[in-house]
Amino acid sequence: MRVLGLVASYLIGAIPVGFLVARAAGGFDIRGKGSGTIGATNVLRTLGPVPAVLTLLGDVIKGYLAVRVAEVLGPEPVWGAAGALLAVVGNCWPVFLRFRGGKGVATALGAFLALAPRAVVPSAAVWLVLVVIFRYVSLASIAGVLAFPVAVLVLGYPREFLVAAALVALLIVWRHRENIRRLAGGKENRLGRRLPAA
Repeated sequence: MRVLGLVASYLIGAIPVGFLVARAAGGFDIRGKGSGTIGATNVLRTLGPVPAVLTLLGDVIKGYLAVRVAEVLGPEPVWGAAGALLAVVGNCWPVFLRFRGGKGVATALGAFLALAPRAVVPSAAVWLVLVVIFRYVSLASIAGVLAFPVAVLVLGYPREFLVAAALVALLIVWRHRENIRRLAGGKENRLGRRLPAA
C-alpha cells in the first residue's frame, strides 16, 4: 500500500497541467513552442497571462496534493518528504507525456507549502527580488530553490525535509542547465517578452 501511495504522489505530480491548458487555450502542443517545456513561464510567453496563471495554480495544487497523499501513509516525516520529491520528479518526467515535462519549480512550491510552509517565505522572497531586478525567471528560480534547503535547515525542520529540499533543488538546477548556458552567454529571454504561438 505504501508503494502504491508513493506511485500516486508521482502520478499526481505528473499531471501535465501546462500541456492541457495549452491544448485547451491554443489547440497546440506547448512542447513545440518557446522553450519547449510545459511550465507556466513558457505558457505565459506563448499564450499570455490567463493560461499561465491557470498553469501555475494547477502545478502548485498538484504539488500540495501529492504531499498530502504521501502523508496518509504514516506520520513519519519521510513520507511527506518522499511525496514532495516524487511530485517534482513527476512534473519533470511525466509518464503521460513520455517523460518530457517541466522544470518543477511551481510543483516544488506547492509541495513545500504543504511540507515546510515557513521555509517557502525566504525562498519566495529571493525569487521575487531577482525577478523584479533582472527579469530572468530562470535565474530567480535557481536562486530561490537553492535558498530553500538553507531555510529548511535554519528553521529546524526534520532532516528528511532537508534531504528532500536539497534533492529537489539539485534536480531543478539541473533541469535549468540550458537556461544557465543562455544566461552565461547573454541569450536568456527576460520576463515580459511574448513569443509567437504559431
